[in-house]
Amino acid sequence: MAPAEDDISIEEKRVYAGTADRTDAYVATGNGVVRVALSADKVGAFDMVARDPARDVAVLPRDGDPDLVGIATADGLRVARVDDDPEFGRSAGDAAPAVAVGAHDGAFLVALEDGGIDRVAVGGGDAGPTAGVTRLGSVSEPRAVDGPLVAAADGVHRVTGSEGAGEDLALTAVGLDDARDVAGAGMPLAATGSGLYWLGNGWMTALEGTAEAVAADGDGHALAVVDGELLVHAGDASGAVAWDAETWRLADLPVDEEAVALGYGPGISVTVTAAGTLCVDAGDGWRHQVVGVRDVAGVALAVVE
Repeated sequence: MAPAEDDISIEEKRVYAGTADRTDAYVATGNGVVRVALSADKVGAFDMVARDPARDVAVLPRDGDPDLVGIATADGLRVARVDDDPEFGRSAGDAAPAVAVGAHDGAFLVALEDGGIDRVAVGGGDAGPTAGVTRLGSVSEPRAVDGPLVAAADGVHRVTGSEGAGEDLALTAVGLDDARDVAGAGMPLAATGSGLYWLGNGWMTALEGTAEAVAADGDGHALAVVDGELLVHAGDASGAVAWDAETWRLADLPVDEEAVALGYGPGISVTVTAAGTLCVDAGDGWRHQVVGVRDVAGVALAVVE
């Protein structure tokens, strides 16, 4: 079993809480947002940075300005800068209850409880004001957003067009049914009630079973929860990446707990369990730390400059 982070000294944890080579994991929970400082596979300080119950979380990278972290709440999208003291202010977007949030093409994509999908652009060097809100369309029972993909009860939907290129943005249904989660980085992946799928010549079956969660880094690495088990897909240095069942293996997590939230950062993969344990792998096996949260709804990783 991999060593628990309880074995790391207080002095080490203080180092990892600094900004050098630090990645912050933002964990959305029913009690708020917990931020966990990571340095490779070392887990450092963690604290509650938002008290609003969060249904999802996403990080929006920006060139020249601080990256932003957005959380989906019952009062809409709340946004803060990625820094040592994030302050979440309400976006000027729709204040309707939000159930999921992602980042794509320089803006947040927000799925609302009523099915509406909004593109929320945030301008300026801070967390606001918003540069504009565009309604892209609507879906039935939205559940997750990642990159240009939206998972919903009526299948997978994709945002087409580009604001930066001056193209018309649209939301298009692209198939499947009962989508629970999606991964939009690199090869499109979808977790559904009947299995995990990848987009080849149409949607192709990767793994059969009830798939609840999926995440990818865009470089051939992916994590998925199928029938309650966490599976790992390793990238192929040759670039000839296959996605069928033989390319996935069971993850050797250091705790016997159900994985519910998955994410990737530079060189690391992160899993958060239903029992509130954060597990991180930087290539040498999983390490873990109990962070004491419940009702975990999502995790997103941000590089701290």
